[in-house]
Amino acid sequence: MTDDRYLQLLSEKFPNAQAVITELINLRAILSLPKGTEHFVSDLHGESMAFIHMIKNASGVVRKKVDEVYGYSMDEEEKRALCALIYYPDERLEYEKTVQPDMNAWYKKRLHQVVDIARAVTIKYSRSKVHKLLPPDYAYIIGELLHESNLEQRDRQTYYNAIIDAIIETGSADQLLIAISYLIHGLTIDTLHIVGDIFDRGSGAAKILDVLSTVRDYDIQWGNHDIEWMGAMAGNLALLATVLRVSIRYANIETLEEGYGINLLPLANFAMTIYGDDPCTIWQTKDFENNPRLTRSAQLMAKMHKAISIIQFKLEGQTVLRHPEWKMDHRALLDKIDFQANTITLGGVTYPLLDTNLPTVDPKDPYALNQYEQDLMNQLWRSFRKSEKMQRHLRMLYEHGSLYLVRNGFLLYHAAIPLNADGSFTEADVCGQCVSGKALMDRTEEIIRQAYYGEGAAKQNALDYMLYLWEGEFSPLYNKDKMTTFERYFIADKAPHEEKKGAYFALADDEQVCENILKEFGLDSATGRIVNGHVPVRTIKGETPTRANGKRFVIDGGFSKPYQEKTGIAGYTLIYNSHGIQLVEHESFESREQAILSGSDIHSRTLLQDFSGQRIRIKDTDKGKELLDQINYLEQLLTCYRNGSLRERV
Repeated sequence: MTDDRYLQLLSEKFPNAQAVITELINLRAILSLPKGTEHFVSDLHGESMAFIHMIKNASGVVRKKVDEVYGYSMDEEEKRALCALIYYPDERLEYEKTVQPDMNAWYKKRLHQVVDIARAVTIKYSRSKVHKLLPPDYAYIIGELLHESNLEQRDRQTYYNAIIDAIIETGSADQLLIAISYLIHGLTIDTLHIVGDIFDRGSGAAKILDVLSTVRDYDIQWGNHDIEWMGAMAGNLALLATVLRVSIRYANIETLEEGYGINLLPLANFAMTIYGDDPCTIWQTKDFENNPRLTRSAQLMAKMHKAISIIQFKLEGQTVLRHPEWKMDHRALLDKIDFQANTITLGGVTYPLLDTNLPTVDPKDPYALNQYEQDLMNQLWRSFRKSEKMQRHLRMLYEHGSLYLVRNGFLLYHAAIPLNADGSFTEADVCGQCVSGKALMDRTEEIIRQAYYGEGAAKQNALDYMLYLWEGEFSPLYNKDKMTTFERYFIADKAPHEEKKGAYFALADDEQVCENILKEFGLDSATGRIVNGHVPVRTIKGETPTRANGKRFVIDGGFSKPYQEKTGIAGYTLIYNSHGIQLVEHESFESREQAILSGSDIHSRTLLQDFSGQRIRIKDTDKGKELLDQINYLEQLLTCYRNGSLRERV
């Protein structure tokens, strides 16, 4: 589009010189404001309660604001009570009504305090931005409370107190406390970056996405577990079977049944019909003995686990044999079984099978689904396709997601950029194009989008490729030589269980390698930083999230409870605000109930503070560059109005 044409279109929005001048003043003022706070988290793995609390307490930022505003003038118990009100205003209000002897006095005190915290949070935002976040019914009142008046000090205080008194007298205190608390939530995290893996392990992935839908500004860099679910939601039956297998293995069927309304009764009926007399000993779900929910259904779950696993191995085999260009024929394993000897030969070594009861596998055509299995998968796919919430969440993942993101000097991606042993970028065939480095990431994202938005053969080919992204050697989301799921189930010997990581995972701690990656993506290698998740940081073994002399942050700290035994902590948050970078380490979240009643919080410890000497302004950010471009065009438009080349309109 030519500049002249763009200026013509811009004049539709700003029809005269005064409209342009007003917008120029507004944009130049915004450029001088401190940048908003960005939060980076990864590997949530369905841990919804801790995630929701992290959103509400802004990874400890809200408590810090309380400390800054009140210091030693407020004791610890009072601070905890105030924070509990801000985090969970609805529930805490109900609790206070049962214990407070004088609710009007309590309302007056808490309204003053919550407004003080909101004022401290909103001070670096323009009034227009704050106003947009306010509920329309209370926007004027909250605006008056937040912003200083031009009246004399005594008159101002009288006016302010009169508003508080009127709020209480009219029975509006609850609504105002709730609205201001939500405003604090919305502004303490200006932008939320989720660096992959919302799904699997924990039971709350659907709840996490529901909460994300209420967040004003967020983005997702897809992780391997996200791609697994996205492929299943979009219709890759091998990944659909994988989602079911992983959910059952970790006793995490709530996400499917309660979160998305998926009916697992057909799978249960199939499993009981085929494996009714089979003890399915090796198929017991993880930690079933310590899970009271599974004591009665452990045997049924084990049978379902086996049933869907065999179907998964068949569908995976079909897919990899359909795509010889993937060079994954060695991962089609059912045809390598000797059904007479009950053994399997891999890499020239023969191993006995731990489970030899495979009634649905035809030795002559081991990857074919029988009619019962085919009907079952069709039924399960219909259930996925008809789940309104599942399809809505799939759209969210596509609309707010990407394979990588470059933002304000940070390069975000979940797992890896495939590298050769010498540190050069690996060239790989991505659906017919040989690409490496940034081009590989761009081409891969294009294919991921074709799997959802494409049509015909291109869509089906892309949908198949989602399986490669889940377990392929040169997938930037996996990057290991193989995924040994079959071997771990069927072979006792640990040797064939090994999965060899790609060179990236050994080289990415080298500063020069990180600088090369940053340059590849157009970032300044001196100031840019990489943010990854995917590999849990084992702090109990002395590992640190800061790598490559500060060039790379690995922020998978075990947000999900199943990983916390490995990491020794309960997650990291990387915070980038107008002062600089903070890396915060979290302890395990006790419970929502305790947070509401006693003000318990996620205890966090700051590991790193990299503060610049000068406060970072919006003009220093990517958003600032966009605003400067807008200012440039507005100045051109103003010149056109003033020299008469464009006619002003009233």
